[in-house]
Amino acid sequence: MSALTGRFGPGLAGLFLVLVGFWLAGLVLAPNLMMIDFALRPNLLPADVGGPLDTYSLDNLAYLAGEPVHREIFLKTVWASALVTIATFVVCYPLAFWLAQTASPSAASLVVLALVIPFWINEVLRTLAWYILLAFRGPLNAFLMNLGILDEPMRWYGDGGVLAGMVYAYILFMLFPIYNSIESLEKAQIEAARDLGAATWRIHLRIVIPHAKAGIATGCVFTFMLAAGSYVAPALLGAPGSRWFTQIIYNWFFEGGDWNRGAAYALVLLVLCLAVVLITLRVFRVSLTDVAK
Repeated sequence: MSALTGRFGPGLAGLFLVLVGFWLAGLVLAPNLMMIDFALRPNLLPADVGGPLDTYSLDNLAYLAGEPVHREIFLKTVWASALVTIATFVVCYPLAFWLAQTASPSAASLVVLALVIPFWINEVLRTLAWYILLAFRGPLNAFLMNLGILDEPMRWYGDGGVLAGMVYAYILFMLFPIYNSIESLEKAQIEAARDLGAATWRIHLRIVIPHAKAGIATGCVFTFMLAAGSYVAPALLGAPGSRWFTQIIYNWFFEGGDWNRGAAYALVLLVLCLAVVLITLRVFRVSLTDVAK
């Protein structure tokens, strides 16, 4: 507080604190408290709200535990989101290392610009572009058939299409944190390891990855939470057998009209994301301060 006051003065510093407090209370704390309240109450007619039937219980959460289809979709969303996170890391880590340690400034600028420009378009439109690309008579099937790899078109929609769409959709959330971490690594450390005869995989395992662990943890947290909470990619690129947990939540709110059960499902997803954040920080041995940087 003293540093903030010394830099901006008491008036402006107080305004910043008020705005931050309003943001936390009004846009973070209040909606989540309302979601918890809805999740613990039954779905009642307006006339019964506040009456003897309007009591707190765990019935909505117990419904998820006793519904095998929804439970299976939830578990599938968990491991599929983890798979999206791993695939995104595998794609982004070599690129981040090249941008931070090997590429010239002009080449790095061009690559970053090429990656960022598509994200000026709405996420729905980007996903629709993947929908066209993966279509039965789309460019991908036409290209593979012209090469002789396929004899007839394939249906790419389903888990594979959702995975590809999500990796593309969240690539920047993994790339930039890793890039920022690796960029601060002195090239002399890598050169010294090479001069001492260290293999490339050992350099990355012993030097680069430990140095970039805060960025890797940040990218993994962001990617997993975005993948677990995604709705557009599974809805457009998924097949009937590749439903996502967010689609179940959407159905409870907007098709089933049961906001209480939908809030309970959303609460479970929120707890999952919080657990992933804590576990990731513990595994990488970083703090929230390191992630915030």
